[in-house]
This record gives sequence, C-alpha cells and structure tokens, in this order.
Amino acid sequence: MEYRNFGKAEAKVFPLGFGMMRLPMAGDKVDQDEAIRIVRWAIDNGLNYVDTAYMYHDGESERITALALQDGYREKVNLATKCPVWKIEKPEDFDALLEEQLQKLQTDHLDFYLLHSLDQERWNQTILPHEVLPRLLAAKKAGKVRNIGFSFHDSIETFKTMVDYWDQWDFCQIQLNYMDRNHQAGIEGLEYAASKGLGVVIMEPLRGGYLANVPENVEKILGQSGKSPVEMGLDFLWNRPEVSVVLSGMSDMEQVRQNMEFAKRTRPGMLTREEQSWIAQAEEILRSHATIACTGCNYCNVCLNQIPIPQIFTAYNECRTNMSISEGKKKYGEAVEGRNGADVCIGCGVCESQCPQHLPISEWMPKIYDLLG
Repeated sequence: MEYRNFGKAEAKVFPLGFGMMRLPMAGDKVDQDEAIRIVRWAIDNGLNYVDTAYMYHDGESERITALALQDGYREKVNLATKCPVWKIEKPEDFDALLEEQLQKLQTDHLDFYLLHSLDQERWNQTILPHEVLPRLLAAKKAGKVRNIGFSFHDSIETFKTMVDYWDQWDFCQIQLNYMDRNHQAGIEGLEYAASKGLGVVIMEPLRGGYLANVPENVEKILGQSGKSPVEMGLDFLWNRPEVSVVLSGMSDMEQVRQNMEFAKRTRPGMLTREEQSWIAQAEEILRSHATIACTGCNYCNVCLNQIPIPQIFTAYNECRTNMSISEGKKKYGEAVEGRNGADVCIGCGVCESQCPQHLPISEWMPKIYDLLG
C-alpha cells in the first residue's frame, strides 16, 4: 500500500480520498449512521484524507464529518474543507466563516483549507478586493489552517494566473478524468501546478458517475484490461505521478470497499501502453455521443422553479449514450415526477451562476423538453 507525497506540504496521503459530497441517503436526508460507518471503515483500512465543504448536503456535510471523526478518528486523517467565497461581502467575513467551520467540524485546525470553486469572476470580484489571501495566510500563521489552496473551475489561462499570482499556495484541487484531459485546468494544469511544487487533489474522477456506467461497447474495450470501467477511470489518474490524491464521493459500502482495493494496488506509471490505448478508445466513443458535461454536483439546485436540473441532464445523457429516445423519455418522466419539468424554465440564469461547468442550462432546457418532454 503506497502513500503519496503532497507537493511541498508535510503530508503523506493514501491515493484515495473520501469526498463528503455524495453521502448515502435515506429518502431526502443523509443516512447519518451509514455515512459514519463507511467513513470510519475506510479510515480503519488506510484512507487518511477526508474532504468536505460548507455547502455540501445543504450544510450538513461538515456536521456529519465531525461526527464521523469523533472517537479518535480526527487524529488519523488529514481534514479538508472549503471556504464559501460567494458569501464573502467584506474582508471580515472570511474570518467569521472560518470560525463557523471550525466549530461545525469540532476541531481547532484544518489540515487543508481551500477557497472554493474559484473562477475569474470570483477572483476579481471577491478574492482580490476583499483581501482574502492575506487573511488566509494569517489563518495559517495562527495555526488554524496548516495548508492553503483553492479548488478551480475555469480556463487553463485563468488557472495559471492564479497559481502564479501567489507564492503561498500549498496545493490546488482540479477536475480531471479521461474525458476532461483538455477541459478547465486539465492535464496541462496538473503538470503546471506540480512543477510549482503544489500538491494536486483530483475531483470528479468519474465525471459524476458517467464513466462508471458506460455503454456495453465501451465496457468491452476497457474490460480487455481485466478491470472494471471504474478501476480504469481511477487508474488513469493514479498513473500520473503529479496526482496527490483522488477524491471519490462514495455513497455505499460496496463502492468504498471496491475503491479502497483499487487504490491499494496503484502506483505512478502503472498503466501499460495497451491500457492507455483502450482508455483513449473509450474516450473517443463517449465523446461521439455529444452529451452534456454535467457532473451531478447539484450546485444548480438554486432553481427558482425547483427544476431537477441534474436529473434531467442525466436522462438526456443516457438517451444520447444509449441512442434510445424511448428510454430517455422514461428517464425524463422519472426525473420530473411530482416536480417541475424543463418546460417551466424561465431562463433567469440563477442556476448558471452557480454551475462549476459553466453550462448554458437555460439553453438546454427547451431543447431537452422538445426531445424528451
């Protein structure tokens, strides 16, 4: 079992991190007891990086994370959470938010603290004018935060600007998978950050589950390796020496057990040329389906008409992937049952302002309704 360096940070991390964004559910609420059970099982078996955020599960994730890390588990892990920079309206807000998060997480320090979901707009309108960086550094010097970084959703040019702007970054978190090699920071950003000594955390390694549930022809290609689509998708990332840790939002024990087993047998440079070729073939086929690049993060659940946007996108993507309009209509019907459909979108753009993928959601809604509604 191989632990990885974390850039210039003084930490050794298990290749798999526990992302607390997609926890097990009991109806409309998190199954708290099950969440605690699977997190602790992972820690007992070697996982030592737990990642949460202020707004995950409507603010419940940090509280549940704190409960999972009681009984001595806090000392066994590197705990990461993220500052909700969109709530900062004046410099002092940063300090107040950090104190609130420390209290919710029942800890006196955070091992890793990120400015959440940075893009050019938030950088220019919040981070710089509200003196967030000096306050972040002050929190580190005070011992409240041990390593400081940012998570990112924008262009590679913007990413490099942020990396180069400040020499105090310890790490960053980027979206990367074999479908997103050239999307946002991408492979170029991964290599650039590592060249600057930053640890790199990977989110959305399976694109919100899309790369786990692939069509039969793709599964057959990847299966030549003797591995599942999930393992191949994760190995694509673990193969890279620049990757410090890969986050997975695991919502049941079976996912945890499988991913832990996959992680234990990884090492940088592990993929053969044949395996890399099969992944490239899988990517080509999946890209030909022209699906919507939604990861199901649910950040868009601010819709004024409460349209279930991620579920509607999933229905459309499955329709495109499986080339079945009838199946797509069925999935769409299940997605909107008892709720508003794509036809009630008013194009206000509130959801688009929160989407990390910067998707033109209001443009997609009428198209999807015409096809599936």
